Amino acid sequence: MIDFRYHLVSIVAIFLALAVGIVLGTTLLQEPAVKSAQELTGRLTETNEELRTEIDTLRGREAGNDAFIAAATQNLVTGELVGQRVLLVETPGSSSSVREAAQQVLTQAGAEISGRVTLTEKFLDPRSRGVLDGLVNQLKPVNMLFPTTATSWDRAAALLASALVTNDAAQAGTPNTAATDVLSTFEAGGLLSFDGDPAQRATLAVVFAPERPYEGDNAEAQAGAVVSVANGFDVASRGTVLAGMAAPAAMPGDVISALRDNSEVAKRVSSIDTSDMPVGRVVMVYSLQEQLSGRAGQYGLGRGASAGMPQVTTPTPTPTTDSGS
Repeated sequence: MIDFRYHLVSIVAIFLALAVGIVLGTTLLQEPAVKSAQELTGRLTETNEELRTEIDTLRGREAGNDAFIAAATQNLVTGELVGQRVLLVETPGSSSSVREAAQQVLTQAGAEISGRVTLTEKFLDPRSRGVLDGLVNQLKPVNMLFPTTATSWDRAAALLASALVTNDAAQAGTPNTAATDVLSTFEAGGLLSFDGDPAQRATLAVVFAPERPYEGDNAEAQAGAVVSVANGFDVASRGTVLAGMAAPAAMPGDVISALRDNSEVAKRVSSIDTSDMPVGRVVMVYSLQEQLSGRAGQYGLGRGASAGMPQVTTPTPTPTTDSGS
């Protein structure tokens, strides 16, 4: 029979063996382990420095490109939108500085800004769908009909667009008789605010997406609501562009991706994911010009972009002949 002393000796022997093994292992492996760690640290440091240099180089090139495009913008866009009126639509989370810079370039292109409409968070809140439906039913003309699949935001966008934009050049700059009531009622309901005189109808619209994708349980619904707004204004006008910034990854609340993923809307509404860059503002002008010709495209650097910019067509020079021929 194995007594307690045998167990005790066995346990002591085991721990002694472990201690000896640890001491021997530490002594024998210390120098190789330290050397290996030092080599790894050196390689990581070298890689980090190379990446920093590469990033600095890319930032320098980007700054140079931005400076060049900014200086050339006037020449690149002059005359592209002469005779057009543009309505600016801001969404919750969109950048006022991006909108101001875009407005300046649109003006340089010869467009007249009819006004600005700013949608509120309440407009995009799924809990406000009943309010939207009630106002639309109250304000819409008798002959305004909606598809059976139309959402609350589809209907609200169609009503707003019918009041603020037109695809008839002869009506540009003239008020829709219902515009004042629509704007004032939606404003009283906390759904939007406006600046300028958007009731004097525009021919084109630019909808500014939020700087960052919407987050939370309602993110996908909010992104879809903005797409509905862009689509509604496109249908009623001569063209609409959704302007935003590329998201770092695919997210449910990314408005630009939501539009590009909707194949039917993407056939009509153009999008730009470089609107925070000088080149993006030039592309915005070219995209609106493309919309006037009945075409659409998805432009930029992010997910779903088909090209950096629309194909720009230039008049073919008239051949000249020598006077002596």
